[in-house]
Amino acid sequence: MITVTVNGEKRQVEKKASVTDLLADLGLLSRRVAVERNREIVKGQSYGSTVIQDGDMFEIIEFVGGGF
Repeated sequence: MITVTVNGEKRQVEKKASVTDLLADLGLLSRRVAVERNREIVKGQSYGSTVIQDGDMFEIIEFVGGGF
């Protein structure tokens, strides 16, 4: 296991986990998310190939619709 920070909170993830794996662990399977890793945007098509490293810092936001 390695330690990363997601939206300011420490979290343990499996070694060699991808951004896709992280999103699944967080229950964010929607395509309506934006992921920033170490202050750089990760493009959606790269989620599966972006391997998480120990100490990575993520900011993840999910877009939601709504209104009147």
